[in-house]
Amino acid sequence: MYNNNQYTKTSQYWRAVRTIIWKDLSIEMRKKTLVSALLIFSVMVTLVFTFALDLDKSTKDNIAVGVLWVTFVFSSTLGLNQTFANEKSQNSLEGMLLSPIDYTAIFVGKFISTYIFVIIVEIIVVPMFYILYGIPLFSPLFLLIVLLGSFGYTLVGTLLASIATRTRAREIMLPILLLPVAMPIIIASVQCSNAILSGAHWGQFSNAFNLVIVYDIIFLGVAIMTFDYLIQE
Repeated sequence: MYNNNQYTKTSQYWRAVRTIIWKDLSIEMRKKTLVSALLIFSVMVTLVFTFALDLDKSTKDNIAVGVLWVTFVFSSTLGLNQTFANEKSQNSLEGMLLSPIDYTAIFVGKFISTYIFVIIVEIIVVPMFYILYGIPLFSPLFLLIVLLGSFGYTLVGTLLASIATRTRAREIMLPILLLPVAMPIIIASVQCSNAILSGAHWGQFSNAFNLVIVYDIIFLGVAIMTFDYLIQE
């Protein structure tokens, strides 16, 4: 009996997660506003850094990874600002909170859908950087650190977006809350990316790589443990 009840609860939990993800993806496929805005923003940031800074090739090679991560961070922050925006503007967040589901299912669903949008943007931006800077960005280890770094940044951003969305100035509040908390994973991801693309051996960036993984694990636990409280306050 216990196992059946546990299986039913788990099934209901992931059904709620899938429903939230599908809702967000369906809205985006119909309106095509968020991904379009993120792509345009990412392209503009990339082009500004590329052509406004008239640098020689060696200098461009040195700053390319930093520019890439600045683009990721800015575009992800723009997307995270919209994580709970639709629910807040349509007053549907209260309905989700009144529904008989685990509140963490709301968090997991919103996080996964936002992470999917971020990955879509990265899939477009990485080849564009390859064309503009001529740097081989298709190393499996480099792509892994991009996914892990984006995972942690989106994870923390989704958690803090649940706080910022209840303020009047959520567009300003989210970056203020997010950037100081996410700075360790941003720095570690940039260090790993630079080391990987420069051909460094594992020992030279293993500490930064491990920091990214530990950061993801810790904040995944923090988010799951605290979201219930934060979303109700």
